[in-house]
Amino acid sequence: MSVTSIDKNVNELTMIVVAEFDATPEQVWELWDDPRKLERWWGPPSHTATFKTHDLTPGGEVTYFMTGPEGDQHHGWWRITSVNPPRSLELVDGFADEQGNPNEALPTTTMTMTISAGDDGTRMELRSAFNSHEQMEELVSMGMEEGIRGAVNQMDAILAG
Repeated sequence: MSVTSIDKNVNELTMIVVAEFDATPEQVWELWDDPRKLERWWGPPSHTATFKTHDLTPGGEVTYFMTGPEGDQHHGWWRITSVNPPRSLELVDGFADEQGNPNEALPTTTMTMTISAGDDGTRMELRSAFNSHEQMEELVSMGMEEGIRGAVNQMDAILAG
């Protein structure tokens, strides 16, 4: 399993996911940079992701939807704020309607992904920052922790080829 730890800090309004891979930083970066590879792991294993737009440049936009086992669709968006391939990506992550428009009734998070090389492979850290305790509780109760654990744990199989 890729995920080595998940640390929720309610005082700092963060959730930090750490994963380690037997791969180079460039290979791990490609799982974010290539939308077809991203589709293979983004979201829980029970939900298939489809990326409609994928622009990983500052100010760029990513839109996608996940299809559940019953055919239900859940739409989302990212607004890219910073990119430093193959080391880091920062974005605002939110929910959307069927047309990809942000759903303002649901919380957003700021996610910072960093990749670093180590002696035994590559370490990836996903740091999600929440706007309030209420938003953090809402997203955690919606299954965010289980969803990201399941998603990231799918990355090893893609890296293995």
